[in-house]
Amino acid sequence: MTRPVIVVVGAGPGVSGSLARRYAREGYDVALLGIDEEQLRRLAGELEELGATVGHAVADVTDVEATTAAIRRFGEHTGRIDVLHFNPSAFREKDPLELTVEELLADVALGVGALLTSAQAARPYLTAGGRITVTGSMAADKPWHRAASLGVQKAGVRNLVHSLDATLRPDGIRAVSVTVRGTLASEGPFTPDRVAEVLWDAARQVEADWQTEVPYSG
Repeated sequence: MTRPVIVVVGAGPGVSGSLARRYAREGYDVALLGIDEEQLRRLAGELEELGATVGHAVADVTDVEATTAAIRRFGEHTGRIDVLHFNPSAFREKDPLELTVEELLADVALGVGALLTSAQAARPYLTAGGRITVTGSMAADKPWHRAASLGVQKAGVRNLVHSLDATLRPDGIRAVSVTVRGTLASEGPFTPDRVAEVLWDAARQVEADWQTEVPYSG
């Protein structure tokens, strides 16, 4: 038996890093996909110290071909993907009268479209019991007008999670987003480690009571 594997898309030092460490402590091997080589190497080193075997790839996740190839390489190498976690979003401080259509579509490509790419690439390696988790945000329900594209992304990615779960459920694979109703901070209930713990728990819901969205209010 091989160790279980989590693929973290949009890996970095925040929630995604905390979640990767949480899974590593539980005996998972980890594959990291992100855009910052230095951050990926640093996180990989931390995970290896926790006993995980770690692979990483640098890719712009809006590049469909590069992202698909990277996730397929991870899957072919390990023979399995047990959890796919999706973290990316774009913060662009522009209100709806400043934001261009091109900018909106570029941000949605990152915050929503890249989940579609990642899920499709991972699907051949996900089996019954597999999970897709997503870092969501209160911006889906209460967008800040000065960052108009972020609310669109978070509403869109949550909607896509509902559709992914309905599509994959017959094969025993489930999807869930955690809606973080607060601002990430270094202390208090919204630290990356606390949010990662909620994501961990969301992936381990009882199947009969599965929710595709889990709100976290601290």
